[in-house]
Amino acid sequence: MQPNGKDDLKAPLLRPADGVTASLSTTDHRKDDRVRSVSFKVSDIKCASCAVSIESAVGKLNGVESVSVSPLQGHAAVTYIPELINARKIKECIEEAGFAVSEFPERDIVVCRLRIKGMACTSCSESVERALSMVDGVKKAVVGLALEEAKVHYDGNITDTNRIIEAIEDAGFGADLITTGNDLNKVHLKLEGVNCPEDAAVIQTTLELAEGVNEVEMDLAREKVVIAYDPDLTGPRSLIHCIKEASHGSKSYNASLYIAPRRRESEQQEEVRMYRNQFLLSCLFSVPVFIFSMVLPMLHPYGNWLEYKIYNMLSIGMLLRWMLCTPVQFVIGRRFYVGAYHALRRKSTNMDVLVALGTNAAYFYSVYVMIKALTSDKFEGQDFFETSSMLISFILLGKYLEIVAKGKTSDALAKLTDLAPDTACLVKLDNDGNVISEEEISTQLIQRNDVFKIIPGSKVPVDGIVITGQSHVNESMITGEATPVAKRPGDKVIGGTMNENGCLLVKATHVGSETALSQIVQLVEAAQLARAPVQKLADQISRFFVPTVVVAAFFTWLGWFILGLIGLYPTWWIPKAMDGFELALQFGISVLVVACPCALGLATPTAVMVATGKGASQGVLIKGGDALEKAHKVKTVVFDKTGTLTIGKPAVVSAVLFSSYSMEEFCDLATAAEVNSEHPIAKAVMEHAKRLRKKFGSSTDHNAEVKDFEVHPGAGVSGKVGEKVVLVGNRKLMQASNVAIGHEVQDYLSENEQMARSCVLVAIDRKIAGAFAVTDPVKPEAGRVISFLHSMGISSIMVTGDNWATAKAISKQVGIQEVFAETDPVGKADRIKDLQMKGMTVAMVGDGINDSPALVAADVGMAIGAGTDVAIEAADIVLIKSNLEDVITAIHLSRKTMSRIRLNYVWALGYNVLGLPIAAGILYPFTGIRLPPWLAGACMAASSLSVVCSSLLLQSYKKPLDVHDARGQNYCPKSA
Repeated sequence: MQPNGKDDLKAPLLRPADGVTASLSTTDHRKDDRVRSVSFKVSDIKCASCAVSIESAVGKLNGVESVSVSPLQGHAAVTYIPELINARKIKECIEEAGFAVSEFPERDIVVCRLRIKGMACTSCSESVERALSMVDGVKKAVVGLALEEAKVHYDGNITDTNRIIEAIEDAGFGADLITTGNDLNKVHLKLEGVNCPEDAAVIQTTLELAEGVNEVEMDLAREKVVIAYDPDLTGPRSLIHCIKEASHGSKSYNASLYIAPRRRESEQQEEVRMYRNQFLLSCLFSVPVFIFSMVLPMLHPYGNWLEYKIYNMLSIGMLLRWMLCTPVQFVIGRRFYVGAYHALRRKSTNMDVLVALGTNAAYFYSVYVMIKALTSDKFEGQDFFETSSMLISFILLGKYLEIVAKGKTSDALAKLTDLAPDTACLVKLDNDGNVISEEEISTQLIQRNDVFKIIPGSKVPVDGIVITGQSHVNESMITGEATPVAKRPGDKVIGGTMNENGCLLVKATHVGSETALSQIVQLVEAAQLARAPVQKLADQISRFFVPTVVVAAFFTWLGWFILGLIGLYPTWWIPKAMDGFELALQFGISVLVVACPCALGLATPTAVMVATGKGASQGVLIKGGDALEKAHKVKTVVFDKTGTLTIGKPAVVSAVLFSSYSMEEFCDLATAAEVNSEHPIAKAVMEHAKRLRKKFGSSTDHNAEVKDFEVHPGAGVSGKVGEKVVLVGNRKLMQASNVAIGHEVQDYLSENEQMARSCVLVAIDRKIAGAFAVTDPVKPEAGRVISFLHSMGISSIMVTGDNWATAKAISKQVGIQEVFAETDPVGKADRIKDLQMKGMTVAMVGDGINDSPALVAADVGMAIGAGTDVAIEAADIVLIKSNLEDVITAIHLSRKTMSRIRLNYVWALGYNVLGLPIAAGILYPFTGIRLPPWLAGACMAASSLSVVCSSLLLQSYKKPLDVHDARGQNYCPKSA
């Protein structure tokens, strides 16, 4: 893989809208970092007095630092403090002064990620999205239920993260800031020796003047500083050194890396602990209620004491049940009241509304029964305190188990995040490349161009290039490739991979957020947060489900109550110690509880989370639920040729002698002639000639000197090696140089041209001495992949810009029937559109810049991971290992995921479809079977748990095809 520090693997999620004109929106980083500058285009300014009027009106605003208005250009430049005022209020002030603002900056788009607390179902996530979309300045908001996160795109001129968090909290949910888009190249440092504002000012000024520093944010209260910097110019270690150098006189300053606690894990553990404790506390009260209500009354004479009357018909058992149930209902169950209140205030409904309605109906009816028993000496009624308390206990148990299970859905992402080592061994080299010092530092302190040592058994801290040493590196944790990869000087290594045997010195090329591992994590997080189209069905169902259930519960109660009231069913149907109203109430409460749509909202996001995480660990990066869903519909895969079906690097496949020269002498002369050529084929010939020279006796790397070297464009090279004139090139060069081509040579040329090979002829003293056959080798797995796709019912097509002879030869070799050759980049996209017009869902697999239009045009674009960054950005799926087998993996994983999502919907809706009629009492007249409310609560919890566990089964996914790379050199019978 070739990670790029400048161009992120993932395409921007939000681009500025077309047609939006903005004059200027910048921050002056050399002033106080809290101050921002903005410029407006103001019309109707006729004279200097108009400018003075605007300056006077705006200057009076709290938070405005300075105002400058140009009457000639019609520009107003304002410097302000965002914490006190925003650009929109300044605009409104100018308009109130009687001047029109014709251009207003709305391009300062910032992206932030927030952790959302308290979401229970899809309607909760929709409520958060609605609350965010109503915030002035928010351009786009995506909320992930399973990930419990939100990604918000907002205009930094209009709003900020504090207002966004306030909006979420007003909607009844908790929110914590995870990151902002400006955090990509920021470092947090803990300061030492800073005791007063003067010290902070000295450090801030020093840092702001340092090369590469973009922004400095001081926090004197917590003795911290946050620095935004350009990684090409500076880094964390240089900034720490800069702070130390700011020391003067008796003042000594120091700084160290500030590592914030891992909030995600700690919050999840805290949530698990909270639900566990609430469940256990609820059981402490609910179990005795259940025993007093259901168990002891059936154990005569042990339960007789519960029937002892305290006053009138109020018994000890009833009083104890009320005393034990009340804390569960109002203290432990308070979260349901809070959630229901906020949902109803937003004019929506969720799980909390159903639970609050059901438990309140049971509790307050039981209180009514207790009051009636207290005031009457004849009344006999049955309370439902055990229904209320047991229902809350089971729901808390379900939430506890669900959160534990949901935590496992992001295991793959957590494992990726943990791959990078905490420390690295930094080395310093002298001019001769010898190590003069070693120092162990935090990985986060590594800067670009640092050299670090990797001993056997240790991990590579960041992406880099090997400068010294040889080893094998296990890259399976990044690429999924089990076989360790040989690494030599000049080879790239990926951060997070494991060094197996040798010792390597590596120069850092990509650090921080630019590393391949960081980009993979960002890509997977974005994919997990994205909402798959299939989830829209669940969202639509959930929107109307809860109100429908409430209505159904009401009519269930009303139906049973009226039927009992007018005597349409026998009285013996009513259980002992109950009346018709109580029986009807139990049926109504059961319907309320069993139909909660929590599982429906988890069906898609949990499966997408597990699938994208599993795909990343297998070397397949899926950029979101949309790509994951579309891939399972693919019926046609279009392949590029060069670099996709082929390796993309010319290689010599045979070497033949047509003279009495030895292979060693032949190779020496060819290498000497080609040594100054930069052509890829020349390099392939040189590499092969060197291998053959070693094989046949000479292992020296010294090349004979060539004189009169000349390049013949499109033909080859020529020169004088010693006393011999050597020509290396194609048929065209030989004919131009009057070198005779015999029948044997002619047959060799024809034979190889039919196999789409380029022949490099070597003439010595005007006679052809031998030849090399050069080709771009087909990837070893290509044939099997095409065959396997065919077995999956997927057709394969090749589209290439290469000539027809080569295209047909390659297609025949790999088994592709339909070929389009000599096609330009736009033509590739047009071919895909033609296929789509025929009703096909098309996937495009490519690696080059010329493939980008086709990757975008396809329903699913798949970029070879070792390809260009443009292709990777344009694609929906990135194949990190550059193995074609992962095309199958991506499609197969998509099919498995969609199958799992459908199964999840069966689990989610199955409980409701089966449970609702049973809860409503449809079986009761025939079998006497009914679903008590507490058991309905257990079923509701089981539905959510079964959906999450069903999604977790995707963790066991295995590739359908695993091709082992077995490259080798082929030689013809006469070749060496």
